Amino acid sequence: MSTDSTDTTLDRERALTLLRQMLRIRQFEDRCAQLYTELKIRGFLHLYNGEEAIAVGVLGCLEAQDAVVATYREHGHALMRGVPMDALMAEMFGKRTGASGGRGGSMHVFDVARRFYGGNAIVGGGLPIATGLALAEKLARRAGIAACFFGEGAVAEGEFHESLNLAALWRLPVLFVCENNLYAMGTALSRSESVTDVRAKAAAYGMPALAVDGMDVVAVQAAARSAVASIRAGNGPQFLECRTYRLRAHSMFDAQLYRDKAEVEAWRARGPLITFTTRCKAAGLISEADFLQLQKEADAEVDAAVAFAESSEWEAIEDLERWVYAERPA
Repeated sequence: MSTDSTDTTLDRERALTLLRQMLRIRQFEDRCAQLYTELKIRGFLHLYNGEEAIAVGVLGCLEAQDAVVATYREHGHALMRGVPMDALMAEMFGKRTGASGGRGGSMHVFDVARRFYGGNAIVGGGLPIATGLALAEKLARRAGIAACFFGEGAVAEGEFHESLNLAALWRLPVLFVCENNLYAMGTALSRSESVTDVRAKAAAYGMPALAVDGMDVVAVQAAARSAVASIRAGNGPQFLECRTYRLRAHSMFDAQLYRDKAEVEAWRARGPLITFTTRCKAAGLISEADFLQLQKEADAEVDAAVAFAESSEWEAIEDLERWVYAERPA
């Protein structure tokens, strides 16, 4: 597996920042799972446990002017993009104070002010949107880029090939990030794709493509930083395949009978939080006390977000038919 080693050095400040960001996501997701069992969060819920290194590594390389398009497993991306945890949790509850006014729920988190365009329940649905956003940047001669996250299950969709082809043909400023967790919804990659090397599909369109260990936040960040720099230099789109593993089921409805328990535990042992914390402790960058303090801070933030969501109001019944059609400005 090849990686870009542009910057894999760590100091204490950087180590604490990366760990803090991954812990915020993990603690938020674990609480969402608990709240789902308590029936406080309803509908579909897809959790990000095990994939935190990708959101943290990639989004940390972007700027406010850049556009982000995520998948239905997007809570981690939203938090890294700066969506307030209060608003994100309220959206999980379906409250009017949520990031999408309680209209989107877990799968449709939007924050236009932060250029976070979902959250998309359609597999591969964000690919053409990101391609369009990148085209808009180029036509307007702006400096922003678009970053698009999707799972390996999306590579079988027509819009995957159409989007990559147009992005390469028009040299658009877009970063395609495949979060390859090996199983899509519930089918192993080897059972659905004749070619399992996902980056080879991007390379077929003449696009620079790199595979990286998606469980290693430092490696992901180094690869993303290099790719983003190339895009900003006007070299066209880049493709990053992050090879990872989701530690929870596809969704809270999934009994995940298709995965061997021993396989899940083996991947859990090399999860991004465990491996990064072990590495940093061995290098003397953080201590167990540091880890526990960051975990305590993340828990406190989650507690406050839950309290905010529970105390927030539901949308008024008379407003339930609003936004079916766009409203004209006053």
